Amino acid sequence: MSSTLHFDYIIVGAGSAGAVLANRLSESGRHSVLVLEAGGSDLTPYVQLPLGYGKVYYDERVNWKYLTEPVAQLNNRPSYWPRGKVLGGSSSINAMVYVRGHQRDYAQWESVAPGWGWQDVEPLFRRMEAWRGEADVRRGADGPLSVTDISDMAHPLCDNYFKAAEQINIPRNNDYNAGNMDGASLYQITTDKGLRASTAQAYLRPVMQRGNLVVQQKAHVLRVLTEGSLATGVEYAHNGVTKTAYARAEVILSAGAVNTPQLLQLSGIGPAAALIEVGVPVKHDLPAVGQHLSDHLGADIVCKTTVPTLNQELGPWYGKVRAALQFAFGRKGPLTLSLNQAGGFIRTSDELESPDLQLYFSPVSYTRAPPLTRPLVSPDPFPGFLIGFNPCKPTSKGHIAIKSNDPYEAPTIQPNYLDTEHDKALMLKGMRLMRQFTAAPAFQSVVEKEVYPGLAVDSDEQVMDFVRDNAWTVFHPSCTCRMGQDAATSVVNEKLLVHGMQNLRIADASVFPSIPTGNTNAPCIMVGEKASDIILADAR
Repeated sequence: MSSTLHFDYIIVGAGSAGAVLANRLSESGRHSVLVLEAGGSDLTPYVQLPLGYGKVYYDERVNWKYLTEPVAQLNNRPSYWPRGKVLGGSSSINAMVYVRGHQRDYAQWESVAPGWGWQDVEPLFRRMEAWRGEADVRRGADGPLSVTDISDMAHPLCDNYFKAAEQINIPRNNDYNAGNMDGASLYQITTDKGLRASTAQAYLRPVMQRGNLVVQQKAHVLRVLTEGSLATGVEYAHNGVTKTAYARAEVILSAGAVNTPQLLQLSGIGPAAALIEVGVPVKHDLPAVGQHLSDHLGADIVCKTTVPTLNQELGPWYGKVRAALQFAFGRKGPLTLSLNQAGGFIRTSDELESPDLQLYFSPVSYTRAPPLTRPLVSPDPFPGFLIGFNPCKPTSKGHIAIKSNDPYEAPTIQPNYLDTEHDKALMLKGMRLMRQFTAAPAFQSVVEKEVYPGLAVDSDEQVMDFVRDNAWTVFHPSCTCRMGQDAATSVVNEKLLVHGMQNLRIADASVFPSIPTGNTNAPCIMVGEKASDIILADAR
C-alpha cells in the first residue's frame, strides 16, 4: 500500500463494473488507482467452476447473503438475495447468462440520460466481447470478456423445448444478442475454456501487477469523506484498523445496487429526514438515493419426465464423479455450464414493441421443499426439468435504506414485488404460458406429470396464490441511484456524477434509469466501460 494513501482515483468495489474501471483507468499508466473490495480472492474452486455457483449461493466468504424485508404481495415472505462479496462481485457468483438488453431499453435510458442510447452503448458491448460462436459483425471478437455459445454442449431436452416453442408459435432465435431478441434461444454464458469468465478474470487479474494499480481486498468502506460538496476520499476498515485514502481526482462507487446507496446514506448523502432518523449527519439532501429499486421476479413449473435429465447426472454420487472427471480431463460436461441452458424473450401481445416476458428452461429440477435450502448440485431424485419466466419490465418499485449509522449492519431492502396490477397480470400470463409449453406435443412425449405446482392448481386465484407463495427473485436489483436530470428523482447525471457533489461518481447497476430486458450483468459491465470513457475524457 502506498505510504501516502493518496491516489488519483479510488474505486469502491471490484465487481462487475469496478473491475472494468480498474483496468481502463490504470491502462495508460498516467493515473494511480486504488480499488477497495470488501470481499476476498476469487481464486477458489467453486467460484472458478461454472456450476459452482450452486455452492457459493450461501457461502458468506464470497456472498453478502442479503435478506429482504417481508413482501406483502408474496404473503409476507422475505426474499433471499445473494450478492457477490469477492473480486469480480456478482459476476463471480452469478449464473453467467449474458444478455445485452433490448434496443428500446437504451432508448428509455437516452430519454433521461443523453449519450446512453443504443447507438452509444452497442459499440461498448462489442468492445467487451470475445464471442465464442459463429462469427458475426454484430458481435465483438477481441474483447476481454469471453462469451460462449453452448450449442454443442446443451442437454438433449433443450431440443424438446425448442420444438415445443415452435408448436405454440414461438420461433427459434439463434442469437438474441445480434439484433432481434424475440424467440426461443440457447443462453450464451460468460465462460472461457470451461471456466467462469468473471470481470475479475477478464479485466482485473490480467493487470493487477501494474505499478499504478493497488487492489486492496477485505477492505470494508465505512463512508465517503467530503468537504462541503467535494468528495475527498474514503474511510475504510482493513485488518481491524480504520484507514483513510484520499482521491486527487475522483471517488467512484461501484459497490452495487444494494451497497452503493447504503454507502451514500452512511456518508450523509441521501434523504435528509431518513438520515436524521438513524443518527447520520446530513451532508447533502438527495431524496432519490435508495429509491426506485427494480428487480425481476420469476416463477417456474417442475415436471417429472420419462427420460433422464441432469438430475441423474448431478444427483447420485457416481454422477458427481463422472461430471468431475469430464471437467478434469477435458473441461467438458455439466459442470462447465449454467443450469439455465435455454430460454428466450417473447411478447404477450402483438401491440408491444419489445418483449415483456423472459423465459427459462433448465434440464434439472428442484421442488424447493423446504424453500431455499437445497443446494443446486443436489436436484430432485426423479428425472425432471424446470420451465419458468419473469416479466421483463416490472412496474413495482422498492427501496433500500440504512437501519442505523452502523456500516456493518445490512440495510433495509424492500422490493415491493407485485405491487402493481401490471406485474400481477404478467405473472398470471407467464404461468399460463408455461402450461402451454408443457402441454405441447414435444413435451407431452417426455413429461410424466407436473409436480409443482400440480395441475390441481388451475384457477386464476389458485395460480396467483402459488405465485405469492413461491415466486423468487431473479437476482437483478438495479436503479437505486438512477441516472436522470432531476435531482429530486435521480441521483446521478448522464456523466454518472452525483447531483450536487463534486468528484463523486457512481458506476454499477444502481445507475440504470430503468431495468433492462434480460439479465443485468452484461449491461453492468457495459456501464463500467462507458464510465471509464467518460472519466478519461474529463481527465484530459
